[in-house]
Amino acid sequence: MAAFVDPKLLHGKTILLTGASGGIGYFTARELARRGARMVLVCRDAERAEKARANIVHAVPEALVDVLLCDLSLLANVRELAAEVGRRYEKLDVLVNNAGVMPGPLRITTEGHELSWVTNHLSVFALTNLLLPQLDAAGKARVVTVASDGHWLGEIEASQAVRNDPDKYSSFAAYCDSKLANILFTNELAHRLDLTGITANCLHPGIVDTGLVNPNSSWLLKTMWGLGKPFMVSPERGAQTSIFLASAPEVAHVSGRYFKHSKPARLLSGNAQNRTEASRLWQISAEETGIG
Repeated sequence: MAAFVDPKLLHGKTILLTGASGGIGYFTARELARRGARMVLVCRDAERAEKARANIVHAVPEALVDVLLCDLSLLANVRELAAEVGRRYEKLDVLVNNAGVMPGPLRITTEGHELSWVTNHLSVFALTNLLLPQLDAAGKARVVTVASDGHWLGEIEASQAVRNDPDKYSSFAAYCDSKLANILFTNELAHRLDLTGITANCLHPGIVDTGLVNPNSSWLLKTMWGLGKPFMVSPERGAQTSIFLASAPEVAHVSGRYFKHSKPARLLSGNAQNRTEASRLWQISAEETGIG
């Protein structure tokens, strides 16, 4: 028997979710719409975005679904996105930072950032900070960021030159670094928002069978992905913790935590719990984005 979903749980709430056109993001958006939220889907590709919107409305005929297009790998686009959100919505009740990439060969954006660092972390840092006025206007709001257990292999490199160095680059290490950054950012954000009505939490969705690894990924990532595939969960199942953190009443006042299987979980890296490291990352991120 399917679990009961209260279609009024999020009635009147507005939720912005990045990376919504497929995988975990799509199923998170669909189920939050099923709970009554007005969904704002942030997607990179117009055709995939429209397909996701249509599928959500087909599954939830009464759903209110808006689409905003943005390539989050460019910070100028993130600024434009935040400005557009500010023009359209007086408040945001939930921000779900879901978009992410698993990089292949080293790619440096036209703004000078390594692709996974800017997409998985800097865009999250920038968008969240730029949308704080809308989140604060909601009175009680939530920031949910999709991280990963891969954080345990991550390190925070202060030098952009080192991150961008082809001789030192590892796509797997770059991904792990960005996931550690997600957790440290969440911890520092929760600390800074302690006296507000905004909470911040992050999560590991599980090892999810998505398109994160692609033909451009390194042979090591492809090999590891292939070996792990029998143990992977579906994107629909992988979305459950994001849905829980965005909607469950029991975590309305919980902040600064890392979740797995919809429960608080132990962080695998001591660095992920280091307040000094979190503060250092914030300073690096502020310098590289010009925000915060």
